[in-house]
Amino acid sequence: MGRATLVGFSAVAMWALLALLTDATGSVPPFLLSALTFAVGTAVGLVWRLVSPPVAVAAPVPAIVWLIGIGGLFGYHFLYFSALRHAPAAEASLIAYLWPLLIVLGSALMPGESLRWHHLAGAALGLGGTALLIASRDGGVAFGSGHGFGYAMAFLCAFTWSAYSLLSRRFASVPTSIVTWFCLATAVLSLLCHLVWEETVLPQTGAQWAAVLGLGLMPVGAAFYAWDHGVKRGNIQVLGAASYAAPLLSTLALIGAGRTEPSARIVLACLLITAGAVLAAKSLLFGRKSGA
Repeated sequence: MGRATLVGFSAVAMWALLALLTDATGSVPPFLLSALTFAVGTAVGLVWRLVSPPVAVAAPVPAIVWLIGIGGLFGYHFLYFSALRHAPAAEASLIAYLWPLLIVLGSALMPGESLRWHHLAGAALGLGGTALLIASRDGGVAFGSGHGFGYAMAFLCAFTWSAYSLLSRRFASVPTSIVTWFCLATAVLSLLCHLVWEETVLPQTGAQWAAVLGLGLMPVGAAFYAWDHGVKRGNIQVLGAASYAAPLLSTLALIGAGRTEPSARIVLACLLITAGAVLAAKSLLFGRKSGA
């Protein structure tokens, strides 16, 4: 279980590059960027299938798995983009980042799982640190009454990704290679949304195309395969709480690239998120004690 949890956390590490690489793609509109990057993510899965040892023919995949997978990947991005269109980015991002906490809470309903105080405390610390990070990057958080629809979309976004993650665990027998087709469906649906709602603006330079490729290879590619493996076979409470490391690592990447400045608030957020992740994973790191 420890190895699978680490594989799942590698997805969190890759998602940390999302903001930096997205910024480097220029003015490509969101749904077109989603279509391009998920097309690359599909290619990642196809290559993986080619180089992996052949496996026996699996049983037909239940229809509900297709609904969960496509609804999770495409639904999350559709709702997140909708939230950003109807609410300030700071508030929408903070609400959307309730999904790690929802995973920790929802895991108590999963067969064979138990929710303990340190899972909840770790997730709460992570959420507090994330709030500090978002406030430091976006100039503050102030929820207003005129953005109710955007806030609702952001909450549905968080609910969708947490539900996708938890429900994927219920179908652990379905191989991770199925994510290839989830990525393909998301690319197609994103392209349709682009054609309906957006004006086409393609990357203008080689560097921008390289950023699109990087997104598709890692945050919008390999990360989803790693996450699927992690939530199906790893410690899902630890993964949920540790997912708050994504905005922290993202901020550190932006600092390293010179896109944002370090501050005392970022240091405090770092301490909160790190403490939360260690607390949530204390059983995994230090061994489970009776009554712990």
